[in-house]
This record gives sequence, structure tokens and C-alpha cells, in this order.
Amino acid sequence: MRYITSGESHGKQLTTIIEGLPSQLPITAEDINASLRRRQGGHGRGKRMQIEKDTVDIVSGVRHGYTLGSPISLVIRNDDFKHWTDIMGEEPMEDPAKMRRVVTKPRPGHADLNGALKYGHRDMRNVLERSSARETAARVAAGAVAKILLKELGIEVTGYVKEIAGIEASDLPDLNAQERADKANHSPVMVLDATVEEQMTNAIDQAKKEGDSIGGVCEVFVEGMPAGVGSYVHYDRKLDSRLAGSVVSINAFKGVEFGIGFEAAKRNGSEVHDEIAWDETRGYYRTTNRLGGFEGGMTTGMPIIVRGVMKPIPTLMKRPLTSVDIETKEPFKATVERSDACAVPAASVVMEHVVAFELAKALTEQFSSDRFPQLKKAIDDYREEIRCF
Repeated sequence: MRYITSGESHGKQLTTIIEGLPSQLPITAEDINASLRRRQGGHGRGKRMQIEKDTVDIVSGVRHGYTLGSPISLVIRNDDFKHWTDIMGEEPMEDPAKMRRVVTKPRPGHADLNGALKYGHRDMRNVLERSSARETAARVAAGAVAKILLKELGIEVTGYVKEIAGIEASDLPDLNAQERADKANHSPVMVLDATVEEQMTNAIDQAKKEGDSIGGVCEVFVEGMPAGVGSYVHYDRKLDSRLAGSVVSINAFKGVEFGIGFEAAKRNGSEVHDEIAWDETRGYYRTTNRLGGFEGGMTTGMPIIVRGVMKPIPTLMKRPLTSVDIETKEPFKATVERSDACAVPAASVVMEHVVAFELAKALTEQFSSDRFPQLKKAIDDYREEIRCF
């Protein structure tokens, strides 16, 4: 399985093409739309979320509610494009000198300058339109399809907020995936610990009032993955490595950890590793889960717990940072495009979906997967085999 996205923030549409999904998997547009609605939520979102009402059109690869095995194309229209047709249209301009909203002033913390240097763009709108977090809607659409596959296999993936602006939610280790999803979806900041909701919303409101931005930590909890998915043989097939790469590929994410993560550097080995046990019902299991469901690049069968660090959004409404105009080489205070004071709640949804896609990809690589019933049987048989091993 793999996917590719295309589209610009204020272009006509976002497009996702998914290749390698098994045939005979039940899927509807509403399954995907539910995920897209969640991405648009969360306290601290900006005005763009009031303009776009993201829904998906399935334009290929699905017939009468079931996948065909051929590539699936998903389209999300940009409602705001009608206000940008003369700026973002594909037809050549009769007089390029009349181009509106040309960007020659790169914003610190964005891809503007690096992208312009790489592709030779004098108008950095060509960069910022694609590097915008708007693209994550297309990635959530791909992940929503992956989540459908995983759910049919008994695997639940849930994302939520762990920390905002240094305000940390308490661990609730006894909750299962569904309980975590319910709590997160009923929280304005998508957090499990209701006691910190007000502190987090107040911090977001204060940042917005000051024209500043704040970041945080997102966590994804996965229940139901069988042991032994991934590889210890090849570095590029280690599943935790793939997950780490997918998380850091999300806009503004700067770090990843599994289980106790960086805390492991402060502890003795006896306080880090998970002891192994066995019983007839569960088979092999770990008595703790400090390593977050991974050993040697492979799943252990314990819940996967992965966290990602999101930096504050660099577009600052009242405290713009200093940069240099690429045409005049003169310093200036960075210009402002529409932005959020805090997008951590929405980012937890994005992270949930990119993790889901990597897990689905790993399963379809490791088990026979041309047809979904074939994949399900292969995984069910494997689960029974390792339980009795």
C-alpha cells in the first residue's frame, strides 16, 4: 500500500490516490467524512475552518460500497478557491506583471525560503500553497481508509492530545481504545483528562489574544496489533522507524517517542524493559508496556503508544518575526496568512491517521492481501499460530 496527495491550499481541490488496497473491503464516503470533520475541530482553530466544510468524493476504485483492488482516488474540493481563481488559476496570465498577492518575503519557520531556493521560485506562493497544513486533509482521507481496514481486522487506532503549552494531561492507562476515542471526541481540546481542559483552553485563548501561538504533544494508542509485524532484518522495514518517519512528516512535528520514550535515558535497564509472560488465553504478553509495543523494530502484541511533538505555528499575528525580502534584500517583519493560535488538537487527528496508514501498509506487506477476506484469514490464522507457539 502507498498513497500520494496533490493540491494547493487555495487551489481547486486536494486529491489522494491510494494504491495496493485489497479488493472486497467495505467502504463509504461517510466513513472518510467523519475523520475529516474531526480534523477541522478543536479549540484554537482559525477562520479557514469556517470556510471549508471538508467532504470527500470517491471517484475511482470503489463500486457499490466495496473496493475493487485498483487505485482509489479521493477528491476534497476547496470551497475557498472561488475567491482565488485569478491568483491560483492554471491558465497563463496575459500580463504577469499584474499578478496579485506575490510573495517575496519568506516567513521564518515555514518552507517558503528553502522551497524557493530548491525550485527557483521568485514568487514563494508557489511554495507556501503546497507546504500548507491544508494538505493534511488529503492525508487524513488516506488514513481514514486505512482505519476502515484496520477496524475490520480488530485493530483500533486512537489519537488525542497529551500536552499543550506545558500543561500535561495525566495518564489513564486502564482505558481501552474505544474509551479513549469517546473521551477525546467529547473534549474541546481532544484530551482524555478533563481536569486540564480549562487550563488548556485558557492557554490557547491567551496566546490568541497576544497574537502568539503554542504547541504541544499528541499521542496515538493502538490496540489489537498482532506481535511480529515489522522486521529486525532490514533497517528500512523496522515498523517503529516507519511510524517515526510518518509522524515527523506532519507539518510542524519535530520529535517522536514510543512508550516512556526519552524518559528511558534517565532510568536503569531494570526500569525500562518489559518482562515476558504467557497464558493459554493471551499467549505471550508483557507485564508492562514501557517500550510502547515495540522491540527490535517489531510489534510485541501490546498496545502501541507513540507520541509526537508539535512546535508552535510560526505565523504570529501580533509578534511577527524578522526576515529578509528576496527581491530587495531588506529586512522586514514577516507577513501574516490566516493561521491558528494552536492546532495541536487537530494535529492529533492527523497523527492518528498517518499512523493508521503505516500500520495498514505493514500488514498488507507481510500477509497475502490481494483480497480482503484473504488478508483477514491470513491474520486470524497467524494470531492463533503465535498464541499457541
